[in-house]
Amino acid sequence: MRTRFHNWSTALALVALGGMLTAAMQTAAAQAPPAAAGYKAPRSKNGDGKPDLNGIWQAMNTANWNILSHSQEQGPMYQLGAMFFVPPGRGIVEGDELPYKPEAAARRKQNYADRIKAEAFKNEIGDPELKCFMPGVPRATYMPYPFQILQGHREILIAYQFGKANRIVHMNQKKESTVDSWMGISSGKWDGDTLVVDVEGLNGLAWLDRSGNYMSEAARVQERYTPISPYHLRYEATITDPQTFTRPWKMSMTLYRAVDQGAEMLEVNCVEFSEEAMYGALRMREK
Repeated sequence: MRTRFHNWSTALALVALGGMLTAAMQTAAAQAPPAAAGYKAPRSKNGDGKPDLNGIWQAMNTANWNILSHSQEQGPMYQLGAMFFVPPGRGIVEGDELPYKPEAAARRKQNYADRIKAEAFKNEIGDPELKCFMPGVPRATYMPYPFQILQGHREILIAYQFGKANRIVHMNQKKESTVDSWMGISSGKWDGDTLVVDVEGLNGLAWLDRSGNYMSEAARVQERYTPISPYHLRYEATITDPQTFTRPWKMSMTLYRAVDQGAEMLEVNCVEFSEEAMYGALRMREK
């Protein structure tokens, strides 16, 4: 058998060196703090003394494909070759597993099998992203599109590029949901420099990713946005859903501020792309 190396001692030495470098990098990463010690975020210009979270932010991970660790795999349209394949990625879930109840795990498996189905008037079948439905919370945060935080005294607006989704965080007051919706209703408060947002009133139709992970209308989400540098936020979301999971669980990731000159939120109206997939069979046909 041919080898690129002329002797095995050289190959083994390189492997050993690679292992030491990897171990050193992992140790350094484990020891490194998430932010500079004692980092104090700039204060908001509205004079309330709270951290300034205004800006355009985006996650840089593969969680929208699968919130758990996953290897690369063929995309659902194999005819397109390497286009739209699933990239490999590390999970964002604490412990890298989801505590599904048995019946919920079976539904998640069926969701994956039906992920590219788009049937008219059957919202529970197929990935809602395919249909340009609002992504829900927390998925809106880590889709591969930016979102913008606009911070006020009594309310904080979060606008997402995908599907024109948005929500208002009502600060220092508990808002009750009158009707369940894709984005739910958000109530916020400050815990030091961390913005804590409790989300309720979700309709249970949104998925957590393209692999079929989901939660029900009984879910409650608590988000935490913590500035860790001028250009980064630490995002955490704890999901409590006794109808779907055996216990609460948490995801976390870093959000990155857009610093390009002229960075802005551009309009994404994806409805026109989904109408044919959903209603093509119902359109009027020429005689």
